[in-house]
Amino acid sequence: MSDCVFCKIVKGEISSYKIYEDDSFFAFLDISPRNLGHTLVIPKKHYRWVWDVENIGNYYEVVKDIANAIKRACNTDYIVSTVFGEDVPHAHVWLIPRYKNDGHGDAIDLENVKKFSESEMKNIAKEISQQIKIK
Repeated sequence: MSDCVFCKIVKGEISSYKIYEDDSFFAFLDISPRNLGHTLVIPKKHYRWVWDVENIGNYYEVVKDIANAIKRACNTDYIVSTVFGEDVPHAHVWLIPRYKNDGHGDAIDLENVKKFSESEMKNIAKEISQQIKIK
């Protein structure tokens, strides 16, 4: 889809802090993170909804492996996963690391967008990427 921001990221037309890429899936840091390490996992092929992804089992295996990599890289056991699909019309799963006293309270506060420096974003992207153990 030519006007889809996520399709443009997959094609390299828009830069991203890439975490993971294979033939079918792509993961990158959210540019409006709720916490450092907030990652989006998308199919490379354009699907409007997560539930439309033909190889959804493989998709969720990648999501699981990336969530576990985030846990290791961010030193937390608590990863929130969400599927909205309303903000960008391309299937995507959010993976957000959580911490005690992270400013979100008991539930993730979607309005609590945090700012991190480019070096912080690059460093956490590299750390998460190094922790990925996908076969």
